[in-house]
Amino acid sequence: MGLLASLLSGFASGETVAAVRRVRTAAIVYALAALAALCGLGFLIGAAYIWAAARYGSFAAALDFGVGFLVIAGLVLLVHRLTSGARARREARRRSADMKAIGITAALAVLPTLLKGKGGLGVILGPAVALAAYAIYRENVKPDDPDAGEGK
Repeated sequence: MGLLASLLSGFASGETVAAVRRVRTAAIVYALAALAALCGLGFLIGAAYIWAAARYGSFAAALDFGVGFLVIAGLVLLVHRLTSGARARREARRRSADMKAIGITAALAVLPTLLKGKGGLGVILGPAVALAAYAIYRENVKPDDPDAGEGK
C-alpha cells in the first residue's frame, strides 16, 4: 500500500511529469547525437573513398569498398548466428526456472486450502505421484533429434 501511496503522491506533486520531461529531453538529445555521429561516419567513409579513388583509381576504390562492406555484413551475420543459439538456450533455461518458481509458489499457496478440504492428503499425493512419474519418464526417454529442443 505504501508503494501505491508514493506513486499517487508523485503524480500529485508533479514529479512524474518532470521525470517524463527529462526522459523525453534526454531521448531527443541522444537521437540528435546519434544522427550527427552517423553523418560524421558517412563523411569519413566518403573521404576515405575519395582518397582511395585518387590513389588507386575510382573503379578499384569502388570495388574495394563494396567488397569491404560485404565482408563486414557477412561477419555481422556470422557473429549473430553464432550467438543466437547460445542466447536461445539461455532464455529457455531462464523461462524454465521461472516456470518452476511460479509452479512452486502456486503449489505452496494452495497447499493449506487443499489440506483443509475433504480429500486432505490424498488430493495432494495423487498429482505429486503423477508428476514424479512423469519426471522419471522424461529423464529416461532419449530424444530422437538432439537439436529439436534448441528452437532451430
